[in-house]
Amino acid sequence: MYDKSNVFFKILSKEIPCDTVYEDDVCLAFKDINPQSKIHVLIISKGLYTDFTDFASSASSEVVYHFFKAIPQIASLLGISETGYRIASNIGKDANQVVPHFHMHLLGGEKLRDL
Repeated sequence: MYDKSNVFFKILSKEIPCDTVYEDDVCLAFKDINPQSKIHVLIISKGLYTDFTDFASSASSEVVYHFFKAIPQIASLLGISETGYRIASNIGKDANQVVPHFHMHLLGGEKLRDL
C-alpha cells in the first residue's frame, strides 16, 4: 500500500522543494541531496507506486514506456550521454530502498566504481 507521508510524495505535492533538472507529465527528475557521484539525479514517477515491481505491474504500458524513454533525454540534458551513466532502482529493504516511492537513480559525470 502506498504511503503518502514519504518525502517524494511531498516533493510532488510541492510541500518540499527540490532542484529540478527535468519534468514532464509522467516523471520528475531532481538532484539527489546526498550524491553518490559527481552527477546523481533521482527520477521519480508522478504515479503513486511503491517500487519498480509495483510500477511495472500496475502502470500502463504507455506510462512505463514514457518513463524509460525520458531517462536518455535526462542524461543528454546533463551532458553524460556520450561518456556514460548508470541507472539503478532499489527494491525493498534488502536492497536499501529508503523511500517507498518508485524511483531510479541516474549516476554519472565521472568514472563509476564497478558493481
